[in-house]
Amino acid sequence: MPRKPRIDLSGYHHVINRGVNRSDIFFYESDYETFLKIVCKACRNYKVILHDYCLMSNHFHLLVETQLENLSLFMKHINANYAIYANKKQKRSGHFWQGRFYSRYITHDEYYYTLIRYIEQNPIEAGIVNSIGEYPYTLGAVIANGEVPVVCTKHSKLLEELTYENVQEIIGVKLRDEELKILKEIERQKVITADNTNRPAYQKSLQEHFSDVTRNEAIILALEDGYTQARIAEHLGVSRSLVSKIVKGVYSTPDH
Repeated sequence: MPRKPRIDLSGYHHVINRGVNRSDIFFYESDYETFLKIVCKACRNYKVILHDYCLMSNHFHLLVETQLENLSLFMKHINANYAIYANKKQKRSGHFWQGRFYSRYITHDEYYYTLIRYIEQNPIEAGIVNSIGEYPYTLGAVIANGEVPVVCTKHSKLLEELTYENVQEIIGVKLRDEELKILKEIERQKVITADNTNRPAYQKSLQEHFSDVTRNEAIILALEDGYTQARIAEHLGVSRSLVSKIVKGVYSTPDH
């Protein structure tokens, strides 16, 4: 029976993949470096921004922002190229990954910032280290240690907002109960998995949003419903920058 196709919405995605049977995928420092080089090449080819990452020995977390509806192509590039590299290096054959990949679509800022802390604290929760910066294979550690980040993270919000001085107080604090509830909300979203093709539970379709009110009002309502600016721009046939200008203009008026 053929697999159901993925639905690749533009916007923020939390992506996870594991080695087959949870086996290790990284063995040497050079493996982590090669994986990030492959990710950066895919980011360049598919116009994707890498906002955060955590590379554990047998799985990885990526927080990416897609500008096009091409998450599957992006991840196919990464998974295929790293599997070829690792299989050749380890002189093995057969399946390398547990599956294609698992992903969640991030619709709100609170999800984004909670996920950042969850991703960065993976090595701490696993008992490998005690604080951000001790485990080298996360973007937070790069910032905490004053290292040069990989090029595909140059537009990451982390690099814009974190410094050596504030990294611990922003992403190093243990997740609170309300933040763990946010993670549970993300897990309940029926979106972009290998086995379902449901879009996020929007209140209205974009066509419905733009049928009853003015364009500018509809844009704001669609954003509040969880649609991304990129998705709205595509629906309207306009640029993302135009949508962004409209949003800024609406929220800068005295009524907002």
